[in-house]
Amino acid sequence: MIKKAFLKYIENFKGFSREIWILTLITFINRAGTMVLPFLSKYLNEDLGFSLDKVGWIMVSFGCGSMLGSWLGGKLADKIGFYKVMIFSLLTSGFMFFGLQHITSYEGLLIAIFLIMTIADMFRPAMFVSLGAYAKPENRTRALTLVRLAVNLGFAAGPALGGLIIMNIGYKGLFWVDGITCIIAILIFWIKVKEKEHSPYLDKKNPGEILTTSVFRDTTFWTFLLMCLINGIIFFQLFTTLPIYHKKQFNLTEFQTGLLLAFNGILIFFMEMPLVSYIENRKMNKAKVVTIGTFIMALCMYLLLLKQWVFVLWIMMFCMTFGEMLAFPFSNSFAMSRAPKGHEGRYMAIFTMSYSLAHILSSKTGFFIIEKYDSFQRNWFFMGSIGLFGTFLGGLTLYFLKKEKEKNKTKKIVK
Repeated sequence: MIKKAFLKYIENFKGFSREIWILTLITFINRAGTMVLPFLSKYLNEDLGFSLDKVGWIMVSFGCGSMLGSWLGGKLADKIGFYKVMIFSLLTSGFMFFGLQHITSYEGLLIAIFLIMTIADMFRPAMFVSLGAYAKPENRTRALTLVRLAVNLGFAAGPALGGLIIMNIGYKGLFWVDGITCIIAILIFWIKVKEKEHSPYLDKKNPGEILTTSVFRDTTFWTFLLMCLINGIIFFQLFTTLPIYHKKQFNLTEFQTGLLLAFNGILIFFMEMPLVSYIENRKMNKAKVVTIGTFIMALCMYLLLLKQWVFVLWIMMFCMTFGEMLAFPFSNSFAMSRAPKGHEGRYMAIFTMSYSLAHILSSKTGFFIIEKYDSFQRNWFFMGSIGLFGTFLGGLTLYFLKKEKEKNKTKKIVK
């Protein structure tokens, strides 16, 4: 019985190209080393002594840099190719992390974090385009899921290890590890993967089946993006306000916070690929799956209103992980499917920018509510409420998709 279940699980990982596996490996190495992000708000607040308002503004500069980097990465991926953008981004940001540990002033950190995230997040849209080039169309969602598995497996190891590093060496050690892993990851990619000059998926002579060639006229896409923005705002609470809540409400250590985040990564490692395969085999509507995920994430925020019971943190993390497994792989895939061929970089740039904006709004809004009302609970209620609005936007996206389908049918009949 166990052997049969194991073989069925392994079956989900078949059919990927060598390049996809290497992309997965370097993503794991990079994310396992990305220990700064889960502890950044704690580092700024507890180690450097900044107020929550200042922490919020530094996280805003983080998000602004991420937005600019995402836009530049997408534009450059269409212009000069994803390969060059990926190498430049990780190699340069790796060296920049070494220097970040020496900057401790408020103004210096605002500028430094903005510049680092501008360079670092050029990687994301380029990486999404690379999956389009190296993965078969029928494997694309699973390839995105495989890379997400690497991200989450890295996050499972990273925060727990990061918590131990902080307790034994201090926060400075995190910057060294982050920089070194960025450089190692991209050197492996550079050596093992050759630039792909041509891919049928990127063939501009065969445009995609989309109603408009301009991303700015794609109303369905923008409605969907707004839902993604909202589930991003909710999700980033895990890395901004929630670690501080762990300490202030339940007196958890950095290691215990790391274990909670590791729990998220382990669940995704074992459950996400089978879940995605199950949904794909039944050809469920991607936008509908993301809408369900957004609804679950909204409910998770309401769970945190139970503030006297520490075990609720584990229940919330379990439910949040399930919502995340529905929302994120299929939102990536849906965004890529909307792009006309040759314009993937532009679409994926705007898609990743929505999550960068979510990072800005998540941290600043969360910390503002907490400081103004001296209450984490008001923040959780607000986040849950906007999650319900995101669910409504998902329903609106499904309505627009239905109208598009009817319009296409009418055009075919006329022809």
